[in-house]
Amino acid sequence: MSVFKPVKLTEHVYWVGAIDWTIRDFHGYTTKRGSTYNAYLILADKITLVDTVKAPFREELLARVSELVDPKRIDYIVSNHSEMDHSGCLREVIEEVRPEKVFASVMGCKALKEHFRIDRELIPVKDGDEISLGNLTLAFTETRMLHWPDSMFSYLKEEKLLFSQDAFGMHLATSERFIDEIDQSVVDYEAATYYANILLPYSQLIIGLLDKVEKAGIPIEIIAPDHGPVWRRDLGRILSLYRKWAEQKPTNKAVVLYQTMWHSTELMAQAIQEGLREGGTNVKMMTIGPFHRSDVAYEILDAGALVAGSSTLNNNMLPAMADVLTYLKGLKPKNLIGAAFGSYGWSGESAGQVQEHLSAMKVDLASEPVKAKYVPDDEVLKACYELGRAISARLGAMV
Repeated sequence: MSVFKPVKLTEHVYWVGAIDWTIRDFHGYTTKRGSTYNAYLILADKITLVDTVKAPFREELLARVSELVDPKRIDYIVSNHSEMDHSGCLREVIEEVRPEKVFASVMGCKALKEHFRIDRELIPVKDGDEISLGNLTLAFTETRMLHWPDSMFSYLKEEKLLFSQDAFGMHLATSERFIDEIDQSVVDYEAATYYANILLPYSQLIIGLLDKVEKAGIPIEIIAPDHGPVWRRDLGRILSLYRKWAEQKPTNKAVVLYQTMWHSTELMAQAIQEGLREGGTNVKMMTIGPFHRSDVAYEILDAGALVAGSSTLNNNMLPAMADVLTYLKGLKPKNLIGAAFGSYGWSGESAGQVQEHLSAMKVDLASEPVKAKYVPDDEVLKACYELGRAISARLGAMV
């Protein structure tokens, strides 16, 4: 008898994934509440496994499957996404199960071959293709670059269930399998953090996909992602949130991001914050260290401004500031205004380097960098305050 039990989602579909309670870092994104690697078993005439799990969790997956059927009875395997948190044990599962067919997108077949040197035929499916499971039907939608070239959705037509791979997911380890069983504030935070740190660079593609699904009128009653709990109620809410996050419309919120050595840059940040606040802007002050790079990405998701500053060390901005700005640049946030600032002792390169990063992120710069030599005097602090007021005024005119 296994201690790992499957969870019934619909008449024919069961969750058979794995819970990772201890993971705290996912490619630089801090996962404070762990994660899950979701796989699903469809008990159709052709028994079908949708995705697998990260390699160390293979036995957990197979134990859950074994509570329903002998794994060797699996006829088909569908790989929606070839990233190794979903395909890490795929080759071993194929060898053990020996399914009739293994399906993936065209790019997925290529990626799986290159990942694992799988020596059996993988069957490519394209956008709009369907396969019969006997009494049920799976339809496929390619979602290239959401968020890998191989990514695709699988839709179980009769159950109106969308297997959405990494879309609509979250990194959340929990014993509950459904979103509506979990505190809404936790769901909101984790869903937004996940979007900000993983899907934000692909926002324009997401808008196109949402439009495509809406135009097609595909009825969806359940969304089963590859991470986190399953959506089965109020699906319109998460769909509307994804559209909101993808559109990245500016709000009257500013993130003041800084790293300081001897509190001089911190004094400048406080003055900027005061100017923003006095102008009526909601401000989030974030100093690197207490706040992780993925926390910053979360706050920027619904912000209209990013003001960033650093002290100078060895002719450069401080290393952790460079880390965070490089991370944010890869996420490609849009529609931000902002500015750079910083203190220095003798060389003073940091503020200019911060501005270069902001420019590379296409932040609309409100001014040249504000600099302070050693401790900022009243004139510099006034300039910081006025910078905050100016950015607040611009935000107020935009939203």
